[in-house]
Amino acid sequence: MRTRPREVARRTLADVAQHLDAPQAAGEDPVVTGISLSTRNLQPGDLYAALPGSRVHGADFADAAKAAGAVAALTDADGAARTAGLPTVVVDRPRSRLAELSAWFHDHPTRAFTTFGITGTQGKTTTTYLAESAVGSARSAVVGTIGTRVKGVPAASALTTPEAPDLQALFAVMREEQVEVCAMEVSSHALVQGRVEGFAFDVAAFLNLGRDHLDFHRDLDDYFAAKASLFTPEHAERAVVNIDDEHGRRLVDLTPLPVTTFSTDGRVADWRAANVRPHRLGTDLEVLGPDGLELDLHVPLPGVFNVANALAVIASLATVGHDPADLAAGIATSPGVPGRMERVEAGQEWTAVVDYAHKPDAVEAVLTALRPVTPGRLVVVIGAGGDRDLGKRPLMGEVAARYADLVVVTDDNPRTEDPAAIRRAVLAGAEGGAAEVVEVAGRRDAIAHAVAVARRGDTVVVAGKGHEQGQEIGDVVHPFDDREVLRRLVEELA
Repeated sequence: MRTRPREVARRTLADVAQHLDAPQAAGEDPVVTGISLSTRNLQPGDLYAALPGSRVHGADFADAAKAAGAVAALTDADGAARTAGLPTVVVDRPRSRLAELSAWFHDHPTRAFTTFGITGTQGKTTTTYLAESAVGSARSAVVGTIGTRVKGVPAASALTTPEAPDLQALFAVMREEQVEVCAMEVSSHALVQGRVEGFAFDVAAFLNLGRDHLDFHRDLDDYFAAKASLFTPEHAERAVVNIDDEHGRRLVDLTPLPVTTFSTDGRVADWRAANVRPHRLGTDLEVLGPDGLELDLHVPLPGVFNVANALAVIASLATVGHDPADLAAGIATSPGVPGRMERVEAGQEWTAVVDYAHKPDAVEAVLTALRPVTPGRLVVVIGAGGDRDLGKRPLMGEVAARYADLVVVTDDNPRTEDPAAIRRAVLAGAEGGAAEVVEVAGRRDAIAHAVAVARRGDTVVVAGKGHEQGQEIGDVVHPFDDREVLRRLVEELA
């Protein structure tokens, strides 16, 4: 799927300057046909957004942008001297203006369809996939961690929430394709960096909040504040909130938006899960909604947290006019989510699961979901990423050792750190737990160890990398897919 609309917008640089209430650039008045802040994605005719960064200024790449076909630049006073080769519009804090400018440039494409924004520490990707199934891929689009799809067709996307010019161009493509609903992950990074300015989601859902991204945020309160900023009139028209989460209950009191609540653990809420019946292939339950609504729901993914994700979809899309029964029927047909509680079947007599869990809360959610449906031992292969939040490593080890019977500590994406040092931190957290704990350097060898000891009725979980197809060691990304490695190792022992 293309990432820019077929019908190209055409605005003169004078139009751009006037919209920004900025002085018109002297000299040429080129026609702008796109906006980009990356020279890698830039196309001929683009306005190059030369933004100040934490280490370098985008204006330093103005010559490369011009060579790639940029016809003009947008920058601040510091960058203006370095964009002399391009007609330039100068504004204060250009990043803060970029999202609204991009929406205007494409004539506000989100006005043509429903936008459903989803935030939370875990579950965002699964919720977008469930929303796609609920509405139907032929009528929907998804933007998130695993990529962007428009009517089921993949489109290139490098970030969980794309930068504003790329996002608004994608929205313009969705408008051309007559998409009815776009379900979109909204990361805390995107909110802080202003990528979702310039439009308001029709409905925004809050799933949960736990420890994550503390290498980016000062602390958990700062992380919550970033998430909570989605639930303001500038960013959304209505809120749907999981009140099982303590931060969700806090958000209900803070947001000025109309709020719809949901719960899976018996709290008084607008939407509730009742008679929850987990089994090996998913969960069956009853959904209780407003005005005495009752309907049956099958979630084809294990775990109460996936019940919450499904309930978020029904509660959110029902508020903007979709029939809850139709949504439930669509969710029941979901094929699953790549790397999220994904089963690997290769003829073995035990259950094999690959999951993206790479933070303490996510590891706990996965293991507690699988424990009730595992008659044998619960085995987890786990590591922690390098160059990221150091504090979560022992917490991940502690959670794994609390819920699993066997914990195999290995390498995740060590990046530029010493893998052995990362393993020691995870092992330190696992000490004192009830589980047997072993250390196996090398991720393939660790998965092989788990496969070798697995017996009938056991469940083996390979946690941390999920859908990823590479392992970052040093500055090199080596081909590595947990799902394929696990499948091959099982087949070799068959």
